Amino acid sequence: MQHLRQRLHDIVFQHDDPAERAFDVVVIAAIVLSIVVVMLDSVESIAARYGDILYVAEWFFTVLFTIEYLLRLWTSPRPLAYARSFYGVVDLLSVLPTWLSVVFPPGRFLVVLRVLRVLRVFRILKLAEYVEQGAVLSAALRASRYKITVFVSAVLTLSVIVGSLMYLIEGPAAGFTSIPQSVYWAIVTLTTVGYGDIAPQGPLGKALAATLMIMGYGIIAVPTGIVTLELDRASRSSAVRRPCPGCGVDRHEPDATYCRYCGTQL
Repeated sequence: MQHLRQRLHDIVFQHDDPAERAFDVVVIAAIVLSIVVVMLDSVESIAARYGDILYVAEWFFTVLFTIEYLLRLWTSPRPLAYARSFYGVVDLLSVLPTWLSVVFPPGRFLVVLRVLRVLRVFRILKLAEYVEQGAVLSAALRASRYKITVFVSAVLTLSVIVGSLMYLIEGPAAGFTSIPQSVYWAIVTLTTVGYGDIAPQGPLGKALAATLMIMGYGIIAVPTGIVTLELDRASRSSAVRRPCPGCGVDRHEPDATYCRYCGTQL
């Protein structure tokens, strides 16, 4: 029994041998299909015509993910730690709404159940668990969080300053009825979204808006460069230090079988 539990643990939590990768593929396919079912169920015309089929499909995926969740709890060395982890909570949220629909009778609770069923979309967050380079991307985002925080703070400061200036320049007559409303306009303009619900009318306001638009194009590239740099560093640091018996080079990719410098088997 202990051997079976360990083998199931490897299949469920690891991603190395063919059986473990096959399990990942099945789970990914089930997640994608379940999300498609949720989306189709939200379309009134489709739900009216294929509601029964979607209902059966939802229960099929719910039972499938419930079995997976219980299997992860059973095979985990620390079940409580897994249950409280990010993916453990996501796993629970992905199946809980459908099971709750059994407890609540139909009628006035249907509106509440409609909201709860939207939580099934949380299943899509489980896809991140099966991305091979997810750890590298996560490390890059963690390494760049302070720089991104400073950048966002600078952008917010600039938005407040420009929004306040636009409030003084244009005023309520042009739709800038308050400083928060003007700051909203500045954020929309700086990010190059441009809803067009508020626009300056005078020449000075237009000049300030044009300046902010040009600054927006330059600012957008900053977080991209920060994350790209950290992503490159994280990718380099993820290489495994395994010295080659032939040439002694000790940096190879995690899945490398042969040395990329001399071709000796690792």
